[in-house]
Amino acid sequence: MRYNQLGKSGLVVSEICLGAMTFGNKPSAFFQHDLDQAGSTALIRQAIDAGVNFIDTANVYSAGQSEEFLGQALRDIGVARDQVVIATKGMGPMGEGPNDGGYGRYHLMNQIDASLDRLGLDHVDLYQIHGWDPIAPMEEGLRALEDIVRSGRARYVGVSNWAAWQIARALGIAERRGWDKFISNQAFYAVSGRELERDVVPMMQSEGLGLMVWSPLIGGLLSGKYDFGEDGTVSGEGRRAKLDFPRADKQLAANAVAAMRPMAAARDVSVASIALAWLLHQPVVGSVIVGAKRADQLAQNLAASDIELTSDELATLDEIGRLDDEYPAWALKAQLHRHGFRVSPRRPQS
Repeated sequence: MRYNQLGKSGLVVSEICLGAMTFGNKPSAFFQHDLDQAGSTALIRQAIDAGVNFIDTANVYSAGQSEEFLGQALRDIGVARDQVVIATKGMGPMGEGPNDGGYGRYHLMNQIDASLDRLGLDHVDLYQIHGWDPIAPMEEGLRALEDIVRSGRARYVGVSNWAAWQIARALGIAERRGWDKFISNQAFYAVSGRELERDVVPMMQSEGLGLMVWSPLIGGLLSGKYDFGEDGTVSGEGRRAKLDFPRADKQLAANAVAAMRPMAAARDVSVASIALAWLLHQPVVGSVIVGAKRADQLAQNLAASDIELTSDELATLDEIGRLDDEYPAWALKAQLHRHGFRVSPRRPQS
């Protein structure tokens, strides 16, 4: 297992992060899973034994049960608190009341306490805003995060599912106010799902944020276990066959899977391992979040950390998923090509 600095922070995390969204069996409006405490604990033990030191959850996963199972597993396994990085998120609705969602101060301050209670911890290492709130002022949410850090309930703060301009504005507000800034962005990214590269990736590289990738297999679409029909249909056993999320270009995914099959066969690994390995080769990626319900699934995901793709393989996959330029990218390229920006050689020093 390799470890990366998360953004420009001093936090070092495993390049594979265990996602806890599958933990729990309580009815939930977010996603419905059926993994019990014993199954959750077994996956956490397997991940930690493989060198994973980073686990991500959220208050909305299984209506809080994911956090409960994670906390109990850490106690049962006996993991030293300073040897594991725990990340959770707040913003999503945790009830039907008018203040049961969003990143207003009322909700965030209540939810960090509720998350810590479920986890059985006195702090989390990374607390993330779990989406955009169209009602609460951004500055109010950022000030709440600052107070959460200053109170010792979180060590760092991050964000998930925001646009590039929203994150850039938040970073500017935090810098102007002298508040802790986001160190990470949790976002969707995959070998055949690369919209993030248009604006978000350049912004993150400019500002020094670490990327935590969610749904790196596009809900299992890149796992190699599905068949793609010419009419855009997907058949096979698994979550993706029941829930068409995240949104994906099925033909592009089919092309990527077809290209990855011989790469996987040559190494005797799964197609999923190759898809994850591609992400681990991308400079902007700090950690890839993998979820599983079984030990064999997790083992396939963990195997990605040992795979080195060749330059030819990377070029093949890059070409499949490459985005067409959208404005203003094509206009900027045309301008640079037409006019250029030449700098005259410096005059020799006398």
